[in-house]
Amino acid sequence: MTALLVVDGANVVGSVPDGWWRDRPAAARKLRDRLVAYAARGGATLPPGAAEPPLDGPPEVVLVVEGAARDVESVPGVRVVPAEGSGDDRIVELVADREPGRRCVVVTADRELRGRVTALGAEVTGPRAVRP
Repeated sequence: MTALLVVDGANVVGSVPDGWWRDRPAAARKLRDRLVAYAARGGATLPPGAAEPPLDGPPEVVLVVEGAARDVESVPGVRVVPAEGSGDDRIVELVADREPGRRCVVVTADRELRGRVTALGAEVTGPRAVRP
């Protein structure tokens, strides 16, 4: 079964002060486009320790976006899921709704969200796993 890699878009984009706040949709598109490589190559592209054990093959990559970035569209390899309210709540829903036994790795630095998704059986890793 293909692993699910869920990326907290706002948290990952906000992890580097590179001016993302001037154009949030563009920052989300840039992250989405970077994630295409992870979708194609799988766990081999995650840094050591990001997912233990490493992912076996390409995961299904889901980027959760919120606010001004909600209109960012999916591309082949990366499904973009807009959050109507809280991005964290949408991520928790995705983790809770995955198929039983399906491995799930959530990319975020948000401590509260980490606790919520690990309680549902997901693994977590920080933004550096997808944004060096």
